[in-house]
Amino acid sequence: MNVFDILGPVMIGPSSSHTAGAARIGRIARTLLGTEPVKADILLHGSFAKTYKGHGTDKALIAGIMGMETDDPRIRLAPELAREQGLEVNITTGDIDGAHPNTARVILTDVDGRTVILLGSSIGGGNILVREINGMDVSITGQHTTLIVLHRDAPGTIASVTEVLADAGVNICNFRLSREQKGGQAVMTIEIDGSFGQELNDKVQVLPNIFSSTMLQPI
Repeated sequence: MNVFDILGPVMIGPSSSHTAGAARIGRIARTLLGTEPVKADILLHGSFAKTYKGHGTDKALIAGIMGMETDDPRIRLAPELAREQGLEVNITTGDIDGAHPNTARVILTDVDGRTVILLGSSIGGGNILVREINGMDVSITGQHTTLIVLHRDAPGTIASVTEVLADAGVNICNFRLSREQKGGQAVMTIEIDGSFGQELNDKVQVLPNIFSSTMLQPI
């Protein structure tokens, strides 16, 4: 346990789980989209669905999708700011099988119709766990620098990515691979020790069989 787990995050709102964690989920979804979203479809599950209005979970998710930090005073105004900026937001509630009580499925769409689908849970103290990206299983906490690499499931692809990381002196602390089917789309999530610049991600991005690579810095 670290001091963050005891004290919680610097934040706006009444609940670290329902506001700070929700804002972080929104920010990761925005980062993965890589462009400005014009539409956000949000499904709330469990206690998120039951108490989101009172705890401001909806506002926090929208704020995160707009790129706000957890301590941004504009979080309270996020729905209004989204409308002003042309971001369409649709919020529904429902059940997600096997999901943590504080879970949201976020679908973001940009002006060109590109989408990203993220399933994330707020697990206490502002900590989060991203469990799915585009329907594929992942495990992302946001506490380490993380590379999220969408790629074709082809021989040598993992080796080429890890070789780039090794050449840069990167130490991998967690690695996970998920794929739709053999030879189809797959995703690597690679948590690494330390902080690295965008140039590392750029080197991965241009490798053969890579569709996209996104670097998440600790949040």
